[in-house]
Amino acid sequence: MKRDSRLSGVLHVLLHMAERDAPVTSEVLAKAMDTNPVVIRRIMSGLRDQGYVRSEKGHGGGWSLACDLAKLSLRDIYEALGHPSLFAVGNRTEAPGCLVEQAVNAALDRAFDDAEALLLSRLGDVTLAMLSADFQKRLGDRRNRHRLETAHAS
Repeated sequence: MKRDSRLSGVLHVLLHMAERDAPVTSEVLAKAMDTNPVVIRRIMSGLRDQGYVRSEKGHGGGWSLACDLAKLSLRDIYEALGHPSLFAVGNRTEAPGCLVEQAVNAALDRAFDDAEALLLSRLGDVTLAMLSADFQKRLGDRRNRHRLETAHAS
């Protein structure tokens, strides 16, 4: 089963954008994330609807952050993406009348619900400012060599 990495990808893009003083085009972001600009525009439009980013058209246009990173949590971004599934594991539903399947699914549902609540709580505790600070710490003396256009070049 393929994992949904949109949350990770969007967080990645937002942190790159936080390093820029000017808007970033969908094409530049797509190249950095090895995807199509249409995918970037679709994802970013959902974030724009929430007021997290803004877009500017024309020469010098592109995407830029529209909010304070300290007020934006990972949970906020997760919700702006439409609440993608957090777990790849699911219940068997081939025999809904089977009492064993019902017992198993009830136990798994409780466990999944508890795990999801904990994960969402933790996502709410982490802000993009915290991720940015971690990135800055990791960047160290490479500051002048880290550029969005080349950070992901093979």
